Amino acid sequence: MTTGMKRTTEKNLMVFSGRAHPELAEAVAADLGTQLVPTELRDFANTEMYVRFEESVRGCDAFVIQSHTAPINKWIMEHLIMVDALKRASAKRITVVTPFYGYARQDKKSRGREPISARLMADMFKTAGADRLMAVDLHTDQIQGFFDGPVDHLQAMPILTDYVSRKYGHEDLTVVSPDAGRIKVAEAWSKRLDGAPLAFIHKTRDVTQSNQSVANRVIGHVEGRTCILVDDMIDSGGTIVHAADALMAEGASSVVIAATHAIFSDPAATRLRDSVAREVIVTDTLPITADKGFEKLTPLSIAPLLGKAIREVFEDGSVTSMFTP
Repeated sequence: MTTGMKRTTEKNLMVFSGRAHPELAEAVAADLGTQLVPTELRDFANTEMYVRFEESVRGCDAFVIQSHTAPINKWIMEHLIMVDALKRASAKRITVVTPFYGYARQDKKSRGREPISARLMADMFKTAGADRLMAVDLHTDQIQGFFDGPVDHLQAMPILTDYVSRKYGHEDLTVVSPDAGRIKVAEAWSKRLDGAPLAFIHKTRDVTQSNQSVANRVIGHVEGRTCILVDDMIDSGGTIVHAADALMAEGASSVVIAATHAIFSDPAATRLRDSVAREVIVTDTLPITADKGFEKLTPLSIAPLLGKAIREVFEDGSVTSMFTP
C-alpha cells in the first residue's frame, strides 16, 4: 500500500513591512483583516542591515510594503533585502508594494552620460526576487515598462477628487496643472470634477539644478475661481508655491493644492504653511512627521486603496476595474 503526498491548494496571504513607514503598513494589514508578519530588522554597527522573518513564509503570497522616504537609499536597500529573504525562504509569489517609488523622477536622460535610475530600481527588485510591482502614482507611466513582470499602477486621484468634490464642489472650480507636461492628469481631474475647466502654468526648468523651476505665466481662465492645483508630488515646495502665487496674481479667488506624495524636503512645510494656498491636500504614501505638519495640511489615508489592490491581486481579480468609472 502506498501513501500519496497531500497537496494543499489553499492560498496564504502574508503582509510584511520595513521600517520606513510602519504606520501605513499596519493600516493596510488592518484593512485586509490580518496582521504584519513579525520581522527582526536591525542595523549593524557599520550600518549594514539584517532581516529575518519570525514565521515560516514557505508557499505564501507575500506583499512587502516599504515607502521610499528619506533616508531613501537605506529604505530601498532594506526593501531589497526583505525580498531576497522571502525568495530564499521559498515564498511562492512576492509583490513589492512601493506607495512611493524611489528615483521615479530619473526616468529618462535629459543630457548625455546620465543614468536612468528608475529603470535600475526595477531591475534591482527583479534580481532580488520580486514577481510583481505595485506603486501609487508613478511620476511617469513609462516606468511600468521598466519592470519585467506585472505592474499595478494605482491612482490616488479618486481619493483626492472625492474629498475636493465634497468640500469645494459648490464653488466655481478650475483644475490647474503646474506645467504643460501634466495636462493629462489635470484632464482626468476635470472629468471627475464635473467637467471643471482647465488651466496650466507655463514654466521653465534648469536641467542642471535640482528642485528649481520658474513659473512664467498662467494659460487659461482663473479669475474669480477656486483653483485646484494638482501634482503627483511636493518635494521642496518651491514650484507649487510659485504656481499658487502666479494664480493669485491672475485674479484667482483662492488656491487649493492637491498632491499624492508629500515628500516635504526642507523647507517645504514652512513654504506651504506661509503660502497663499487655502488648503494643502495630500495622501500618506509617505510618513508625515510632526515637524512637517501645519494647520492647513490635510492628509488622506491611502491604506484602503492599497488594501483593496492587494486583495484583488491575491484573489486573482482585476486591479484595473478599481479605476474604471
